[in-house]
Amino acid sequence: MMRSPPPPQSQNNSNYGSPYAGQTGGGTFAPGFGGFMNDPTAQMGYQLGKTALNTGQEYMEQNINRYVSIPALKHYFNVSTPYVLRKLALVLFPWRHKPWSREQRPSHSPPPSASSPAAAAQQSNYYYLPPRDDLNSPDMYIPVMAFVTYILLSTLLAGLRGRFHPEVMGLTATTAFVVVLLEILGLKFGTYVLSISNDSQLLDLVAYSGYKFVGVIVTLVVSETLNRGAGTGGWAGWTVFTYTFMANALFLLRSLKYVLLPDSSSASAPGMHTVARSQRNRRTQFLFIYSYIVQFVFMWILSRQDGSPAQAKVAAAQAAKVVGGASS
Repeated sequence: MMRSPPPPQSQNNSNYGSPYAGQTGGGTFAPGFGGFMNDPTAQMGYQLGKTALNTGQEYMEQNINRYVSIPALKHYFNVSTPYVLRKLALVLFPWRHKPWSREQRPSHSPPPSASSPAAAAQQSNYYYLPPRDDLNSPDMYIPVMAFVTYILLSTLLAGLRGRFHPEVMGLTATTAFVVVLLEILGLKFGTYVLSISNDSQLLDLVAYSGYKFVGVIVTLVVSETLNRGAGTGGWAGWTVFTYTFMANALFLLRSLKYVLLPDSSSASAPGMHTVARSQRNRRTQFLFIYSYIVQFVFMWILSRQDGSPAQAKVAAAQAAKVVGGASS
């Protein structure tokens, strides 16, 4: 991947990047600042601070890397605006999308076990392209943003219905967090039972688990518009919910096939190996249960909104009574 070159560094030019670089006035600020930086005590303090910062950064990376690989997480946030727009369209309209397989590229460095160029060509390592270069690659940017948007949207809708109270945002965030936590624990248990030990595959499952919030957000917005503030109940709410649920289920079913059901053609991919027939049947059952039954339960919990007009009018009348009593 090509990266932008770093800015030029010059040890003799202390005015680099300064808005006063082109001025030649007789002020004393610039010489005084340069003299301060040339002071041995200041340089020693700068070196000590830099060493402490590097040590703290290394300590944090070592402790975080025990549980999560930071370079692997950076791969899932390598997105672009066109990718985000196309991915959202794919999650909501997955019916005619082809192909679903992820794109791979051979690495430039040959494997250590290769003893000749021919052996290196046969044993060359492959890596998956980042999300910005592959529409079928999972990312964590959309799930994280959708998670936050869901909490804010639910709070906003509660306020529009006249049912807002300070605990709404906390309760909504707690519910969403518990759903995500239960799903991650279930995925962790499923990977253990199905003998999926590759960390990248587990991160892929975690990323795919967050796309449900896109369908939930669409369900809340469209149902609120069609029901005129009555929440997600009624035929309109259930119709929108059914569509978003089926779209999310098909998206997961097609996307997770390469993770749980790899075939011989993907054996060269990192962490991908063919599975036995009995193990393949178990993974097929897990994929169906996760894509349909589990997602239906969690999406129903997240999209359930009680916003009947009668209750909203009662709450508004009680609020007006309290305000009138206080003013009198």
